[in-house]
Amino acid sequence: MNWANIIFQFILCYVSTVCFGILLHIPVKAYNAAGLIGGGVWVIYWILYYHRGVDLAFSNLLAAILISLLSQAAARRLRMPIIVFNVPALVPFVPGGQAYKMVRNFAIGNYHLVSVYFYQVVVIVGAITLGFGLGELMNRVLNYVRQYLIKKSRFNS
Repeated sequence: MNWANIIFQFILCYVSTVCFGILLHIPVKAYNAAGLIGGGVWVIYWILYYHRGVDLAFSNLLAAILISLLSQAAARRLRMPIIVFNVPALVPFVPGGQAYKMVRNFAIGNYHLVSVYFYQVVVIVGAITLGFGLGELMNRVLNYVRQYLIKKSRFNS
Protein backbone atom coordinates (compact mmCIF):
# COMPACT_ATOMS: atom_id res chain seq x y z
CA MET A 1 0.00 0.00 0.00
CA ASN A 2 1.53 3.26 -1.18
CA TRP A 3 0.65 6.15 1.15
CA ALA A 4 1.42 8.76 -1.49
CA ASN A 5 -1.15 7.15 -3.77
CA ILE A 6 -3.73 7.05 -0.96
CA ILE A 7 -3.20 10.75 -0.20
CA PHE A 8 -3.38 11.54 -3.92
CA GLN A 9 -6.66 9.58 -4.17
CA PHE A 10 -8.07 11.49 -1.19
CA ILE A 11 -7.13 14.89 -2.62
CA LEU A 12 -8.57 14.12 -6.05
CA CYS A 13 -11.78 12.76 -4.58
CA TYR A 14 -12.07 15.71 -2.18
CA VAL A 15 -11.69 18.14 -5.09
CA SER A 16 -14.15 16.25 -7.31
CA THR A 17 -16.72 16.10 -4.51
CA VAL A 18 -16.42 19.82 -3.78
CA CYS A 19 -16.55 20.69 -7.49
CA PHE A 20 -19.69 18.63 -7.95
CA GLY A 21 -21.12 20.36 -4.89
CA ILE A 22 -20.38 23.69 -6.56
CA LEU A 23 -22.24 22.50 -9.67
CA LEU A 24 -25.21 21.56 -7.50
CA HIS A 25 -25.10 24.93 -5.67
CA ILE A 26 -24.85 23.45 -2.20
CA PRO A 27 -24.18 26.00 0.56
CA VAL A 28 -20.58 27.17 0.83
CA LYS A 29 -20.29 26.05 4.45
CA ALA A 30 -21.06 22.47 3.33
CA TYR A 31 -18.14 22.22 0.88
CA ASN A 32 -15.55 21.04 3.38
CA ALA A 33 -17.80 18.50 5.10
CA ALA A 34 -18.99 17.04 1.78
CA GLY A 35 -15.41 16.89 0.51
CA LEU A 36 -14.17 15.17 3.65
CA ILE A 37 -16.99 12.63 3.47
CA GLY A 38 -16.39 11.93 -0.22
CA GLY A 39 -12.61 11.77 0.06
CA GLY A 40 -12.54 9.78 3.29
CA VAL A 41 -15.04 7.18 2.16
CA TRP A 42 -13.29 6.87 -1.21
CA VAL A 43 -10.00 6.10 0.57
CA ILE A 44 -11.71 3.41 2.66
CA TYR A 45 -13.29 1.97 -0.49
CA TRP A 46 -9.95 2.11 -2.33
CA ILE A 47 -8.14 0.25 0.45
CA LEU A 48 -10.87 -2.39 0.75
CA TYR A 49 -11.29 -3.05 -2.96
CA TYR A 50 -7.79 -2.64 -4.35
CA HIS A 51 -5.58 -3.60 -1.41
CA ARG A 52 -7.62 -6.00 0.74
CA GLY A 53 -9.40 -7.87 -2.04
CA VAL A 54 -12.93 -7.23 -0.80
CA ASP A 55 -15.36 -7.85 -3.65
CA LEU A 56 -17.04 -5.08 -5.65
CA ALA A 57 -20.52 -5.38 -4.12
CA PHE A 58 -19.44 -5.45 -0.49
CA SER A 59 -16.94 -2.60 -0.81
CA ASN A 60 -19.56 -0.41 -2.51
CA LEU A 61 -22.12 -1.41 0.12
CA LEU A 62 -19.80 -0.39 2.96
CA ALA A 63 -18.95 2.86 1.20
CA ALA A 64 -22.64 3.72 0.74
CA ILE A 65 -23.40 2.93 4.39
CA LEU A 66 -20.53 5.16 5.49
CA ILE A 67 -21.65 7.98 3.18
CA SER A 68 -25.16 7.69 4.57
CA LEU A 69 -24.10 7.70 8.22
CA LEU A 70 -21.53 10.48 7.84
CA SER A 71 -23.92 12.60 5.77
CA GLN A 72 -26.59 12.28 8.43
CA ALA A 73 -24.13 13.31 11.11
CA ALA A 74 -22.92 16.29 9.05
CA ALA A 75 -26.49 17.30 8.23
CA ARG A 76 -27.42 17.24 11.90
CA ARG A 77 -24.31 19.16 12.91
CA LEU A 78 -24.54 21.81 10.18
CA ARG A 79 -28.37 21.91 10.19
CA MET A 80 -28.78 21.15 6.49
CA PRO A 81 -30.60 18.52 4.47
CA ILE A 82 -28.85 15.16 4.17
CA ILE A 83 -28.94 15.29 0.37
CA VAL A 84 -26.50 18.23 0.45
CA PHE A 85 -23.82 15.78 1.57
CA ASN A 86 -25.08 12.50 0.07
CA VAL A 87 -25.12 13.45 -3.59
CA PRO A 88 -21.67 15.08 -3.94
CA ALA A 89 -20.02 12.31 -1.88
CA LEU A 90 -21.66 9.69 -4.06
CA VAL A 91 -20.17 10.99 -7.32
CA PRO A 92 -16.93 8.92 -7.25
CA PHE A 93 -18.93 5.71 -6.81
CA VAL A 94 -21.29 6.15 -9.76
CA PRO A 95 -20.48 3.42 -12.30
CA GLY A 96 -20.21 5.72 -15.29
CA GLY A 97 -17.11 4.01 -16.67
CA GLN A 98 -18.74 0.59 -16.63
CA ALA A 99 -21.92 1.99 -18.22
CA TYR A 100 -19.87 3.60 -20.99
CA LYS A 101 -17.96 0.36 -21.65
CA MET A 102 -21.24 -1.57 -21.69
CA VAL A 103 -22.80 0.69 -24.32
CA ARG A 104 -19.59 0.80 -26.37
CA ASN A 105 -19.29 -2.99 -26.46
CA PHE A 106 -22.97 -3.27 -27.32
CA ALA A 107 -22.45 -0.94 -30.27
CA ILE A 108 -19.53 -2.97 -31.62
CA GLY A 109 -21.28 -6.30 -31.06
CA ASN A 110 -19.14 -7.72 -28.23
CA TYR A 111 -22.07 -9.09 -26.24
CA HIS A 112 -20.04 -11.10 -23.75
CA LEU A 113 -18.41 -7.94 -22.40
CA VAL A 114 -21.81 -6.22 -22.42
CA SER A 115 -23.09 -8.76 -19.92
CA VAL A 116 -19.95 -8.39 -17.76
CA TYR A 117 -20.23 -4.61 -17.57
CA PHE A 118 -24.01 -4.73 -17.16
CA TYR A 119 -23.54 -7.04 -14.18
CA GLN A 120 -21.02 -4.60 -12.65
CA VAL A 121 -23.36 -1.64 -13.14
CA VAL A 122 -26.28 -3.49 -11.55
CA VAL A 123 -24.16 -4.68 -8.63
CA ILE A 124 -22.73 -1.23 -7.92
CA VAL A 125 -26.08 0.56 -8.20
CA GLY A 126 -27.79 -2.08 -6.07
CA ALA A 127 -25.07 -1.93 -3.43
CA ILE A 128 -25.26 1.88 -3.27
CA THR A 129 -29.05 1.81 -2.98
CA LEU A 130 -29.00 -0.88 -0.31
CA GLY A 131 -26.20 0.90 1.53
CA PHE A 132 -28.13 4.17 1.71
CA GLY A 133 -31.16 2.28 3.00
CA LEU A 134 -29.14 0.38 5.59
CA GLY A 135 -27.40 3.58 6.69
CA GLU A 136 -30.77 5.24 7.24
CA LEU A 137 -32.02 2.17 9.11
CA MET A 138 -28.91 2.11 11.32
CA ASN A 139 -29.34 5.79 12.11
CA ARG A 140 -32.99 5.33 13.06
CA VAL A 141 -32.20 2.31 15.25
CA LEU A 142 -29.44 4.24 17.02
CA ASN A 143 -31.74 7.22 17.58
CA TYR A 144 -34.49 4.93 18.87
CA VAL A 145 -32.13 3.18 21.28
CA ARG A 146 -30.75 6.53 22.44
CA GLN A 147 -34.27 7.89 23.09
CA TYR A 148 -35.29 4.64 24.81
CA LEU A 149 -32.28 4.79 27.13
CA ILE A 150 -32.95 8.45 27.93
CA LYS A 151 -36.62 7.70 28.79
CA LYS A 152 -35.59 4.66 30.82
CA SER A 153 -33.00 6.60 32.80
CA ARG A 154 -35.53 9.37 33.54
CA PHE A 155 -38.14 6.85 34.65
CA ASN A 156 -35.73 5.03 37.01
CA SER A 157 -34.40 8.20 38.60
